[in-house]
Amino acid sequence: MHISRRGVLLGAGAAGGLLLAWTLTPRRFDPPLVAGEGEVTFDAWLKIGKDGVVTVSVPEAELGQGITTLIPQIVAMELGADWRQVAVEPAPVSGVYANVPLAARWSALWMPLFPGAASDPDAYLAKRFAEGETFNAAADGTSLTAHEGPARVAAASARAMLAQAAADRWNVAWEECDAQGGFIVHDKKRLAFGELVDEAADYSPPDPAVVRVQPPLERAAEFPAGAPLRFPRLDLPAKVDGSYTFAGDVRLPDMVFAAIRHGPIGDSHLGGYDTGLAQGVKGLIKLVNGKSWLAAAASNWWAAEHALKLIAPRFSATDTADTARIGAALDKALRFGDAVRIAAVGDPDSWLGKKFEHVAGYAIAPALHATLETASATARYQDGKLELWLASQAPQAARQRAADALGIGVERVVLYPMPAGGSFDRRLENDHAAEAALIARDLGKPVQLIWSRWQEHVAGLPRSPARAILAARTAQDGSLTALKVRVAMPATTFEFGRRLFGGDDQRGAQAAQDQGDALALEGAVPPYAIPHLMVEHCPARIPLPTGRARGNGAALGCFLIETFIDELASRSGREPLSYRMAMLGQDIKLANVLQRAATLAEWSGGTVGSGEGLACHRMKVAGREGRIAVIASARRDERGLRVDKLTAVADIGRIVNVDIARQQIEGGLVFGMGLASGCTTAYADGLPLTGRLGLLGLPLLSDCPEIEVEFMDSDAEPFDPGELGVSAVVPAIANALYAAGGTRVRTLPLNAEAA
Repeated sequence: MHISRRGVLLGAGAAGGLLLAWTLTPRRFDPPLVAGEGEVTFDAWLKIGKDGVVTVSVPEAELGQGITTLIPQIVAMELGADWRQVAVEPAPVSGVYANVPLAARWSALWMPLFPGAASDPDAYLAKRFAEGETFNAAADGTSLTAHEGPARVAAASARAMLAQAAADRWNVAWEECDAQGGFIVHDKKRLAFGELVDEAADYSPPDPAVVRVQPPLERAAEFPAGAPLRFPRLDLPAKVDGSYTFAGDVRLPDMVFAAIRHGPIGDSHLGGYDTGLAQGVKGLIKLVNGKSWLAAAASNWWAAEHALKLIAPRFSATDTADTARIGAALDKALRFGDAVRIAAVGDPDSWLGKKFEHVAGYAIAPALHATLETASATARYQDGKLELWLASQAPQAARQRAADALGIGVERVVLYPMPAGGSFDRRLENDHAAEAALIARDLGKPVQLIWSRWQEHVAGLPRSPARAILAARTAQDGSLTALKVRVAMPATTFEFGRRLFGGDDQRGAQAAQDQGDALALEGAVPPYAIPHLMVEHCPARIPLPTGRARGNGAALGCFLIETFIDELASRSGREPLSYRMAMLGQDIKLANVLQRAATLAEWSGGTVGSGEGLACHRMKVAGREGRIAVIASARRDERGLRVDKLTAVADIGRIVNVDIARQQIEGGLVFGMGLASGCTTAYADGLPLTGRLGLLGLPLLSDCPEIEVEFMDSDAEPFDPGELGVSAVVPAIANALYAAGGTRVRTLPLNAEAA
């Protein structure tokens, strides 16, 4: 990994001054970290106390993905700290922590006329945008790509300054010193970090920073499941004993609680309501209304929610979400819509305009996030200043959303980042921040707004539904010669971009649905060597706003490709594994992953009656690659879909923390099981027909199968594993169901009725 020093300290040494972030034109930022008593700040990433405690600043919300362990681990390994003395604190929103790789990946959303000018992670325009717009967003597995380098540079600089302080005491060259276990050492001499911090602040770090030759790395073979860990999760003890503070656990003096009712999905407006119906509710304080919502504030949340149930506010709504209308719009776009070509290989126009040997149609239902914690935000507004406590994957966007709602400058909004009880990209949306801000201003006191599960389904934004047709030309032996992938769905990524970067509301952002969207279909470009290929997007305007969800385009595309490839193998009478291997000569890494998964799972060939299915996938994000193969054993019984075992092998490059990587793969597999078995709803008159978590068909703990995960050894740049498991497990289960009963399922969820 090439590392250049991205930030240096100016002015009053390591304890103060300005931070300089280098691009072609440097940007200066106020130091984001504040040193407490007995602490010294080193760059924007860490503080060291006289007691030896190293506090690491993490610029992204902890959503369960382990980022509040990964960044501190990177700092600890580079610094030479004692893990037992490492603490973590959330970083304030600052351009110092800009996520440049994600800004580059989403460049078409904020610079649609010339996206190619900023699409490279090293592009000058991407850096300027990310730093200037305080783009601290966390998504698409870009966290390590964005933050590992700067965190290592900061830790290496601090290590050098500590070494210089110790070397002057010992009258030796600082380059001869090392840092181990919280000490600077030279031969048999050693000094603790805490003894050196005051002196170290007076030294200047070398420029460029001298990072360790070996980057943070754990070999998977050294840490099998259940083995003792060198870097256990920092958030785990508090989560186990219940002391971990989520957004909904915030408590402020004189705080009240609010529940809310949103209007139906569509062009919705709040109509009449009778306040007298809730007069008898003990603890009710006030009703607050917005354009398309009504909130109740009370001394406790249950009283506020009960008041809204009694009032049952009326809404007027047009162009409402309706499952039949959504399906009709998708079908029309698929059959008659103008297509935007997303990818092409060979001569698809000649080969894919003739008769096809095999054609299959697919229907994908909208998918809900089903987070354990619903939307929650605490707001306090006084003297023209707003304070917000919430979990957000896009904290600057949350600040801007709230500021716009109140009509104040974003600099008047202070956001205290909180962890979330799951997100799956749900916390990229920040409507609840604006609502909480408006309610707090109206009440004149702190308020905590919590959406009920029903409101999460009404006002949350599902993953887009889709319709698709896949058509193939094959050779005499059944080999795939030409493939056409045609998908109808709204331009969900651009719709999301209008909300995130343009500040549009849900209704306004739907205007972006009818354009080509390569990111939404990136998973539909197969990893196989196919002589002639065409991937088309048929944009569809549907009466349902859509958002991002874990897996995104990778999960959608992989389901289409891998189930269709399985059909082609079966149609040609060839074994599914060997059929895929024959097309992977150009990707030896994926071939090795697939072969290893087959060996580990004792693959029997996927014959009818075996109940075994496989799928594989390759992802590319910010110049890095991840690969996975999943083999599932599944069947149907009187309880519905049953998954007995999942075997996954992944190649994600250099692994920083094996235990967290394994958790991410396992979590992705279970999340994908939810997509396979349910996690959706129908709509009528603008309202979801499923309002409870228990009715979504999610797997219970007793439904979780035996899961075996293995990693390929690699020194390539690390790839975030959070999305990989989601992408490949659903088609693996679908193919296993075919092998169990001989029936193809081309719908998501994989319900028996659709089959």
